Amino acid sequence: MSFWSILETIFIGPLKLVFEYIFYFAHAVVQHPGLAIVALSLAMNILVLPLYRRADAMQEAARDVENKLARGVAHIKKAFSGDERMMILQTYYRQNHYKPTDALKGSVSLLLEVPFFMAAYQFLSSLSVLEHSSFGPIADLSLPDGLIVLGGLTINALPVLMTLINVISSAIYLKGFPLKTKIQLYGMALFFLMFLYNSPAGLVFYWTLNNLFSLVKTIFYKLKNPKRVGLILLLVSGAAISIYGLFFYDTVSIRRKLFVLIIGIAAMLIPVAVRLLRRLPAPETAVKTNRKLFLLAGLFLTALIGLLIPSAVISASPQEFVNTTQFYHPLFYVLYTACMAAGTFLVWLQVFYWLANDTGRVIFERLIWVMCGAMLVTYLFFGTKLGVLSPTLKYELDLVFSRNEQLLNLIVLAITAAALLLILWKWQKPSISVLAIASIAIIGMSSVNMVSVDKAVQRFADGDVITSDSSEIQFTLSQSGENVVVIMLDRALGEVIPYILQEKPELKEQFDGFTYYSNTISFGSHTNLGLPALLGGYEYTPVEMNRRNDKLLVEKHNEALKLMPTLFSQNGYETTVFDPSYANYNWIPDLSIYQNMPNVSAYITEGKFSPAQDRETQIRSLSRNFFCFSLMKTLPLPLQSVVYGFGNYNQMGSQLVQTATEVSVAHGSNGEFLDAFYVLRHMNDITKISANDEDTFLLMFNNATHEPALLQAPDYLPADSVYNVDYDASHAYRFEGNDGAEKFSTVHAMGHYHVNMATLLQLGRWFDYLRENGVYDNTRIILAADHGTSLDQKKQNNEDAFDSAKYYPLLLVKDFGAEGFVISEEFMTNADVPSLAMNGVIDNLVNPFTGNAINMAEKNAHPQYISLSTDWDPMTNNGNAFLPSKWASVQSDRSDPDNWQISEDSFVLDEHKLP
Repeated sequence: MSFWSILETIFIGPLKLVFEYIFYFAHAVVQHPGLAIVALSLAMNILVLPLYRRADAMQEAARDVENKLARGVAHIKKAFSGDERMMILQTYYRQNHYKPTDALKGSVSLLLEVPFFMAAYQFLSSLSVLEHSSFGPIADLSLPDGLIVLGGLTINALPVLMTLINVISSAIYLKGFPLKTKIQLYGMALFFLMFLYNSPAGLVFYWTLNNLFSLVKTIFYKLKNPKRVGLILLLVSGAAISIYGLFFYDTVSIRRKLFVLIIGIAAMLIPVAVRLLRRLPAPETAVKTNRKLFLLAGLFLTALIGLLIPSAVISASPQEFVNTTQFYHPLFYVLYTACMAAGTFLVWLQVFYWLANDTGRVIFERLIWVMCGAMLVTYLFFGTKLGVLSPTLKYELDLVFSRNEQLLNLIVLAITAAALLLILWKWQKPSISVLAIASIAIIGMSSVNMVSVDKAVQRFADGDVITSDSSEIQFTLSQSGENVVVIMLDRALGEVIPYILQEKPELKEQFDGFTYYSNTISFGSHTNLGLPALLGGYEYTPVEMNRRNDKLLVEKHNEALKLMPTLFSQNGYETTVFDPSYANYNWIPDLSIYQNMPNVSAYITEGKFSPAQDRETQIRSLSRNFFCFSLMKTLPLPLQSVVYGFGNYNQMGSQLVQTATEVSVAHGSNGEFLDAFYVLRHMNDITKISANDEDTFLLMFNNATHEPALLQAPDYLPADSVYNVDYDASHAYRFEGNDGAEKFSTVHAMGHYHVNMATLLQLGRWFDYLRENGVYDNTRIILAADHGTSLDQKKQNNEDAFDSAKYYPLLLVKDFGAEGFVISEEFMTNADVPSLAMNGVIDNLVNPFTGNAINMAEKNAHPQYISLSTDWDPMTNNGNAFLPSKWASVQSDRSDPDNWQISEDSFVLDEHKLP
């Protein structure tokens, strides 16, 4: 970040975020961008009204003092000159308790208007939802209005109307003001006319509404009793909104009706609250403010939200936040979040505090003191077990808190607030010291996190690992030799294949020669547990890896990654590896494990073929979401889901995650899915067909099936807006049998169905390409998954609930010259993949790292033991053996619940000795 972008983030970023959140919720209610702009203008003007009222009062006080001193200043300037004049003026000002800098108070309103205007300009001038949206006579809110056409001349009417309202309001407001002030305001009106003349109509409409509100406010304050009139208007408006919400708001959503009703009731309660407050006795003594307390509390919240929370998230898995196309240091997100937090708590809250009177400042002090304790308590003790968090800051499952959790959180926060207020009342000075010490401690912990992040990503900074060039990525298939292709599809689901074939029976032709093994298991529900066996066979099941405890898990994992490439390359096969999962236990694969291996080429492909996008826009979008995430983690539980916004954090522009309103409708894209999907989409481009008599081997890893996303049917391609209502209704037959309709009734399950379907469609497209080029029949192809997943979200949310679907991976195998599509119920495991890949093409199958034979004899010798561990992170589950867990065992028919047994860790490893 440059110096100017840091300043922009600090001063403009928080305001822009407020604009975005207000617009988002307003748009969700009124369902029209134009009406949302009206709501945004009204809400912002109401929010900042106390700010401007206080600024106006300060301006008026400054003008009164200047007028009072004007004659004395004029006399001094006339009678004295040079240094003598300056010294006498300073003495005169000091005697009258006036500072020359107090003259700035006369420009407070103007100074406040600039950042609010810049925030509105940045937000509304590039808001995609305004595109092609009409509003009244305005044809497109994203373009200049062009409402007046005179001959061949087009005139934008909104900027003219905006300026006219501004001039009228200024004329009323400036009556009796000095010429200097009039020049300032009329000059600003002219500036806005010229600056906004060719701006989008939505932006000019917003500023026109602001000027109209200012005009109404100016006229309103000219009334004899403006406060009383305002309270009456507020009461009437609240009643009107409530009646509209109850009887006239045309929506089927109870939540939207309730939202409108709450706004109306709140508006009616404000006058009541004001009258009650006026009846309270005035304090007998002047209140004492403590600016140091307020400032230190702002520093504490900045450190907690801006440094500790984002650095803790990133330090848990730093490489997840490194892009493989272009390097950005993950600490950039911490810097951005820190700037946003500083702007919120050290700038804008301080501005509100500075403009408040003494009573208001004391209220601010007590409020922010309570916020410090309440936010820290929520972050440390609530919402700590929400499951897996993706690099886009979206939880794998919905963010849902039970009523009991929410109630407990509110009770604890109420107790915390009461205790903190008591402490502040009795020990205010020690409280300041506590804030200072806590801030230093949090900054220290954040620094430790940031150092660990920097160490973890240092090797990517030099550019040797990360490159944006995709032209060099390719692999070879021979027309006359033997080709073996093993594609590991992360989390591909074996159980969706029957449903997919019911919807797309033509896939059987594209997958001609394949055998679908419907009775297959994996050895864990996560990649670190289920992948090694898929790559290395039965010596790399979790049980066997635990027993061989003379080596680190990472070394055994690397052995599995290298086993087939080593054997194929040693037997003369030209070998290629794409994206080896957790190579060297790194999130971004460490391709150095394949160094010095002859005939082996290794590439990182994920993200290299995604459509050209503005990387800076994506980075800013994730940075914004980091601040929202950090803020969310400190809020009371009932508010967390509101800020979370289904993982999109209520973002109106570029969306890093997809949000679905139902199983057939979604908006936005899943970036993680796209990065993997477009590799499959470009398989034809990176396949080099050779006429030479050579043998080839491809070991490919792809994550397209890992990230659930709704896609546009019938082709199941990514789309900014997905609408499958009609298609899903006419294709309900695809889920007939095995409770399919119920199984795929959630967005989570349907998203998994879509990405599995999209993957098979792209592979089918590639298989057609292989047929056209004469390399399909002489190619052995294996599609296998490291594990499955639960499609039942209730079971997935409950770690103790056993669901065998988590251990049901995809296994599709096509041998040389095979024909037809076959469904086999033979009991299989994904540890059979190495034998299936190498049998008949490599003699004397022996593990090059242990010297033991590679075969499938182990499968039927005893029940197969599956780790039920949920410790998926190789950054922590990385000793010589996997962390203790329960185990499941199964043999023969995996679909029969009676064939499954659950055992404790000690039973499997100590008592049950496998042959």
